[in-house]
Amino acid sequence: MSNISANDLKTKGVSAIEAMLEHQPEAVISVRGKDKFVVMEIAQYHYLRECELEAALAETRADLAAGRALQGSAEAHLARLEKQA
Repeated sequence: MSNISANDLKTKGVSAIEAMLEHQPEAVISVRGKDKFVVMEIAQYHYLRECELEAALAETRADLAAGRALQGSAEAHLARLEKQA
């Protein structure tokens, strides 16, 4: 993954980001030589967000299947938390 310096971003603006995203899905912006930000097209962001949510759902389903979940009211949950404190 190539970087765009903050200085390039100041002088070239969004065109520097667009040029970088033509060749790769994300662009790293470095500030004073250190990677600081990642920029991507919104479609790539939505794809990654969907992957993240799918992974969380799979983890939740695995917890439910393994019996690592409790069912009950919010009040019952708060009572359990107070007992643990």
